[in-house]
Amino acid sequence: MTKRRKKRQLGRSTAGNAAIYVFLAIAGAFMLLPLVYAVSNAFKPLDELFVFPPRFFVKNPTLDNFADLFTIMSQSWVPFSRYLFNTLFITVTGTIGCVIITSMGAYVIAKGNFPGRSLIFKIIVTSLMFSGYVTAIPNYLIMADLGWIDTYWAVIVPAMGMPMGLFLSKQFMEGIPDVLLEAAKIDGSSEWATFWNIIMPMSKPAWVTVIIFSVQGLWNAKASNFIFSEELKTLPYALQQIMNGGVARTGVASAVTVIMMIVPILTFVLSQSNVMETMASSGIKD
Repeated sequence: MTKRRKKRQLGRSTAGNAAIYVFLAIAGAFMLLPLVYAVSNAFKPLDELFVFPPRFFVKNPTLDNFADLFTIMSQSWVPFSRYLFNTLFITVTGTIGCVIITSMGAYVIAKGNFPGRSLIFKIIVTSLMFSGYVTAIPNYLIMADLGWIDTYWAVIVPAMGMPMGLFLSKQFMEGIPDVLLEAAKIDGSSEWATFWNIIMPMSKPAWVTVIIFSVQGLWNAKASNFIFSEELKTLPYALQQIMNGGVARTGVASAVTVIMMIVPILTFVLSQSNVMETMASSGIKD
């Protein structure tokens, strides 16, 4: 009886649960406000964009901002489809390579047994502290020595080495039982077959999370430091040039903001459960 009473006292009441749900709903709505405001601005005519005090929601929605955007893009000597192809090619190729390389590296570090394994992992963890601005000059020098400046590979290859993706994948793979790998070896499975048929399916939440991070980074990459040819430039770079057209293009800039948000948001929404599982599994390890 005493234990039951203690459990009842420690448990939250219905009112407490309701209060937590209300708080989370309010917090979620508050975090959603910037997204709603950006979408609302994309459908505002120019007179509503400059009205004071500013309105949060659009009063007279219009598609003129998107129409003006596509009109401007159609007047460029490089077709809009070319910019889109460049971004899609860089995003897809870089993401596939990032998933394969980070998964293979994480598998070796998590399940391998070789000298220097812990040192390599410490170097990977240390690299998480450096932002892209710090490594920009070394990346440029390396790409220049390889002769990859002004090519897709100058953007794709550096994106394949994602320290965060390697860290998350390694932490997740450590939770896979070694018994499964030993059983596979006893059955005569090769190292590659074990990795592809056992590790990859079981670590799906980890590499789906890597896909989200990679898509977000590559889809928004302007790559102006590595690519100079106009026919190789990415969609974000072209749209950024349009946004720099002055006050008259404020509505177009709002439309650009919404277009650039669509792919990362959809990617996250479709796979958010895998992200939560990866973060939970990775956070409980050293």
